[in-house]
Amino acid sequence: MKLHLLDRSSIVDRSLTVSHNLYQNFLRIWHFHVEFELVVIIQSSGMRFVGDNIEKFDVGDIVLIGKNVPHMWLNDDKYFEKDSSLEAEAISVHFKKDFLGPDFLNVPEMQPIANLLHRAEQGVKFLNADENVINELKILVNLDPMAQIIKIIEILSLLSKHKEYQLLSSSGFLNSFHKTENRRLDKIYEYVFENFNSPIGSGDVAKIVGMNKSAFSRFFKKTHRKPFTKYLNEIRIGYACKLLLENNESITSIAFLSGFNNISNFNRQFKMIKGKSPSSYFNYHKS
Repeated sequence: MKLHLLDRSSIVDRSLTVSHNLYQNFLRIWHFHVEFELVVIIQSSGMRFVGDNIEKFDVGDIVLIGKNVPHMWLNDDKYFEKDSSLEAEAISVHFKKDFLGPDFLNVPEMQPIANLLHRAEQGVKFLNADENVINELKILVNLDPMAQIIKIIEILSLLSKHKEYQLLSSSGFLNSFHKTENRRLDKIYEYVFENFNSPIGSGDVAKIVGMNKSAFSRFFKKTHRKPFTKYLNEIRIGYACKLLLENNESITSIAFLSGFNNISNFNRQFKMIKGKSPSSYFNYHKS
């Protein structure tokens, strides 16, 4: 799949856009854009691609996708049949993170929404979403611009309080790391993302942040609720998924480009994290 940058900037002077999409099928393009995207599926089904996450989508799904996260909504084959009378319908909202100004999310009352947008950097699917949220999104379409601004804040507030959600793409697939207020974590992320495909270990990262290996391991596990080795393997496998989807290298080459020093360990880690072998993953998604 070739990745496309879509320009969603509007000739109209608007800080967000609300679209009611009703077509025979959704846009069949693997793409990204600088705007956040909030989508609710009104009707139709298919496969949803968000970073390296590929899952079925169906009626009622609500997903928030962050800035520059590659994604695509690919309808089932029956929606592409010549004589099909099926329709794909969704409501989508596009907005930039600073659509209400650079300091808006720094207001203490906006912290829950700021946290939600941070989670959206991997894509968020809201599980068992209340019908009220779907209705609120439907209402958005027919409101005037000022009312849309007020309503989207209300909707984002509701979603920020929703406890059941799923992060979609692995962080390893995304080509940038998240800045945090903790400089020690910044240094860890920066070093890992710059060196994950080299032979590094927890001892190397511990030196970067001025900690001994044991203290670093305890700190990292407490912060991420997983050992550093598991985190590093997830980063590497996420990057491997990116290479597989781009279809530019052999599986053996991808293993070494992703930081694994032997193919058997790569295959074992890939299956453990993704639930299938690299070849099965590629064959499943190559269409």
